[in-house]
Formats: sequence, structure tokens, C-alpha cells
Amino acid sequence: MGSFYENLVRPALFRQDSELAHERGVHAMALLGVLTPLCRVLEAWTRLPAARTKPIEAFGLKFPNAIGLAAGFDKNARAWPAAAAMGFGHVEIGTVTALAQPGNPKPRMFRYPAEEAVINRMGFNNEGAEAVAARLAKQTPRGARKIPLGVNLGKSKVAELDHATEDYLAGFARLADFADYLVLNVSSPNTPNLRQLQDESRLRELLGAITAANRARAQRVPVLLKIAPDLTWPQIDAVLSVVAEFALDGIIATNTTLARPGLFANVNEAGGLSGAPLRRRSTEIINYLARATAGRLPIIGVGGITDVEGAAEKLDAGAVLVQVYTGMIYRGPFFAADLARGLVERQKR
Repeated sequence: MGSFYENLVRPALFRQDSELAHERGVHAMALLGVLTPLCRVLEAWTRLPAARTKPIEAFGLKFPNAIGLAAGFDKNARAWPAAAAMGFGHVEIGTVTALAQPGNPKPRMFRYPAEEAVINRMGFNNEGAEAVAARLAKQTPRGARKIPLGVNLGKSKVAELDHATEDYLAGFARLADFADYLVLNVSSPNTPNLRQLQDESRLRELLGAITAANRARAQRVPVLLKIAPDLTWPQIDAVLSVVAEFALDGIIATNTTLARPGLFANVNEAGGLSGAPLRRRSTEIINYLARATAGRLPIIGVGGITDVEGAAEKLDAGAVLVQVYTGMIYRGPFFAADLARGLVERQKR
């Protein structure tokens, strides 16, 4: 499937505007999600053999394989019902903000095929927590899903930094009932001042409020934090201190980067860089997190996975699960199934 996509489908998609191609991909995946018989056939084809694998357990959930679809692809919960049929072991929707917002001006997504990379400055364009919750209420509920569903929460652009906690709490209150796990995204580079929420004092306020709201629920939901690859080691230590203080369930490392390594030194496009150039840095951070926490904090590794070796590298560094998005743009819709099978074969060898 990979070579068919790369030789025939991808060239046609890459002749289209990046965001238009993205929207068509979301629409196609959403269409697949309502074709239940076809989904069942594909699930049987992509499912790993039970005799050779066992579910991965993390933060109280079971994952049929280690490969997840990262936030950013399915912002509005339109396409995720087809994720299991495409070979994913979990899927994360969003980023969703409390208030609907259009995101940044277009164009705002740019491919760099020679480097297998993307720069985006989408700006959390989404329909808002209310609309996403209404859509999730009509879809497969918790406890009946084939794979876990994560909901990634961000700050509404109009919410001032001093009122960010209230904004996150509004999104949490509306969406927690539908999430198998929730992610607090404080690391996107495309919402003004958002990354300041990674500062120790602001992060303490946010996590304190969210964990208090979570404890008050009849059924607590696992909460993870998504961090940037551009933090210094002392900044990561401070983040880990707050994460430990409030006993968060896990951490996602990492978001896109503002750095412009190698050939990107002369690229002037603003936004977060993802794809192959991010691979090394995200793996370094995963390894640092795993060592600093003695492997006790579950880590989801994301950034620059374009092949089985890239996924295995992050798992070897200390991640319990990984996520892909840019890699799927370059490798095709069944990239997750290929990775999951490749990891099983690698383990056998």
C-alpha cells in the first residue's frame, strides 16, 4: 500500500494546496468511518495477530498497538471513527478550544517533500468545544470503542493569558465525558503567548485547577500534558516537578518546533516545523524524560516518525506509545498499520 500511495496518490495530492488536500483527507476518512462493513474488513486486515501481540497498558487504558494518530489531523471529531480500520491503536482529536475560532490567515500549511517536513501556523482552527461535544455525543461512547480516543485541549485565542485556566476548564467541562484521556496542549507555537503556560507558576495554576475539577468528577479521566521541543533542560525539569506535584498521568513529547535546523536555516516561513527534521530532538527529550522519571511517567513520543526505525527509536528511548501525523502525509493512510506490523517483526528478530 505504501508504494502505491507514494508513486500514484501522493503526487496528485501534492499538486493541491496543502490545506485543501488535508481537508479532502479528513473527508475521505470520515466517509470511511460511516461505511461500517468496509471498516470491519479493513480492521481484520490491519489488526495484529493476537497470538504474537498483547495490548499495551498505559494510564489505565489498553491499546491494541503502539501507533496513534496525533492531534492536528482530525480537529473536529469528524474522521476518528475510521482510525482503527487504518491500523491505529489510538487516536487524538483536536486541538479543541472552548470557543470556536477560524485560526490564522491562509495560507498556513507548507510541505517540504525533499525533507519530509511540514511547517504549519494553523492557529487552533476548530468548531469549538460545544460543537465537538455534540458530535461526539452521537458517536461510539466510551467503553464501546475499538481503540482509545484522546481529546486535545488548547487555549482560545481571545482568552487572555491570565484567564487561560478558566478557558481550559470550560473545554474540560464540556469534553471530559467523551474522552478516554485528555491532553492539555500548552506547547503549540501558533497561538500568541500559549507557550508561556509551560512556565512553572502558570503551569501550576492550570494543572491545579484541572486536577481539582477532575477529582470532582464521578469518573476521573486520565490527563496528560503536551510539551514543546524547544524547552531547555532546566525548563523541562521545572515542568516535571509540577507534573509530579499534581500526579498527571503522562506526558506527550513533543509538539512542533520553532527551530530551523539544517536546510531550514534559510526558510522564512513562520510556524511550527514537523516531520523528519524533528526526529532527533523529540527523541532526545523522550530519553531525558524517561531517565528523569526513572520510567515511571508514561510518555507518548511524537515527532519525525517516517519509518519503523523511527518509531522503534522513540520506544527504545522510553516512550510507551508513539503518534504520527506528518509521516502519514508522506507515507499514506495505512502508515500506522505498516508501522505496527514492522514493530512486531522487529521484536521477533
